Amino acid sequence: MKETFYDIFRQLNATPRPSHHEERVADFLCNFAEKHGLRYRRDAQNCVVIEKDATPGYENAEPVVILNHMDMVCVAKDGYLRDGHKFDPLNDEIRPYIETITNEDGTTTRWMKAEGTSLGADNGMGLSMALAVLADDSIVHGPLEVLTTTNEEDGMSGAEGLSSDFIKGRKVINLDSEAYDEITVGAAGAYLQIGHWTIDRQPLPTGLKSIKIVIDGGLGGHSGVDINKGRCNTNKSLFGMLSVDCFDNDKAPMFYVCSMNGGTANASIASAAEAIIAINPDDIDWWKQQIDTYYINTRARVADTDSGIKVRLEEAEQQTSYIANASNICKAIAEIPFGVIEMRRDMPGTVMTSNNIGMVCTKNDELTVSCHSRSFSNDDQLKLGESIRDIMNENGCSTIELLMNTGAWMEREDSPLLKLTCDTFSDVLGFEPKKVAMHFVLEAAYYVEKYPGVEIASIGPLIIEPHSTSERVNLDTADNIWKVTIELLRRLAVR
Repeated sequence: MKETFYDIFRQLNATPRPSHHEERVADFLCNFAEKHGLRYRRDAQNCVVIEKDATPGYENAEPVVILNHMDMVCVAKDGYLRDGHKFDPLNDEIRPYIETITNEDGTTTRWMKAEGTSLGADNGMGLSMALAVLADDSIVHGPLEVLTTTNEEDGMSGAEGLSSDFIKGRKVINLDSEAYDEITVGAAGAYLQIGHWTIDRQPLPTGLKSIKIVIDGGLGGHSGVDINKGRCNTNKSLFGMLSVDCFDNDKAPMFYVCSMNGGTANASIASAAEAIIAINPDDIDWWKQQIDTYYINTRARVADTDSGIKVRLEEAEQQTSYIANASNICKAIAEIPFGVIEMRRDMPGTVMTSNNIGMVCTKNDELTVSCHSRSFSNDDQLKLGESIRDIMNENGCSTIELLMNTGAWMEREDSPLLKLTCDTFSDVLGFEPKKVAMHFVLEAAYYVEKYPGVEIASIGPLIIEPHSTSERVNLDTADNIWKVTIELLRRLAVR
């Protein structure tokens, strides 16, 4: 029986594949190639290219590359348990399921979601389509290379490290877009950096009570495509509050910050955060009132865009030490911008420049804060990144680690591949897709630099809320993108 891309997607999701941990999924790809008698190569970054000879009669066609990435942003719902234990993204599978919705007109729409976690349709659905092409000898195509990269979601080190001869093709079909009726012809650049503070940990005075401040229930979402939707970044909100409302408030009682943690991925808007503080037991009523006011103000600010936000005080395990330099760290988070910095003037509704505070993590004697900046202007992106570095340094940051600095990409308007892709959409699906530049990062900038003459068209099914536990893919659009892909391969071969 022929393997469908849905079959392959389920197999893929049985292999954990968060960014920076792609060894097992790279093994899966190599084993897939061997199973189907195909040649493959794997580089030191675990990027894999699988080659398939042309359909007989089309050997002289120009080689085509189908591009995807193998990693995913793996996040779980707060408190989600997998078979009785806390979900472990390094060892637990993704469990997809299908939900059928009846529309107002009586038609139905099929959506695929995941049990308790993000789904990984970004970019697992596109990768599964590429592998299904390799497995199906009835599809007409020229010489074919399926290239799958690593760490696309958290630094793009896989694409950055590709050798200049890793692929032969210069026609690239990227299946990593998320809006079904669009062809992505441009993508923002990215500047991802992590500030590391060496914690000045001191013993707590005696007689204090430890309490936990929790903010959760946020929608989270993709730090690029969802950055302009008015969602609460819980890192910015909670730790900024500890700086602005408390440290600089003469009426606030003395308290000590013992730990700060929030967010689950650098490329996601933080949907939950918590801080453990130590207070005088006599001040508990003041803190309850403070948190109630903070909750009301936070809910009012995002009432129409992130209404699930909750803030509360909880009991905490008694702490013995505190972070003496927490005031500097909270001040830095309060000063670092979150959200839209500027909109594009030439494309209404498109974000030009933004920043996200993705993760705040206390571990042993170090505290880290990650910032993911994006822009269509390389100069503005660099300036923003440097201004954030200045804020971190001015507030006692020990070291700053730069994980990604990739430029923006715009495909040329007269690209023959773009025209062919648009024509294929029109003929197969009956509509002409919009050409859009998106405020997410694609690897295209690396390919333009490494492989002169490359043309890229990026398409994909409708994926809603990627990088979040609400992630879902519309299966009707996935079926149609599959049809477009195989027809586009045929036309490229015939040409």
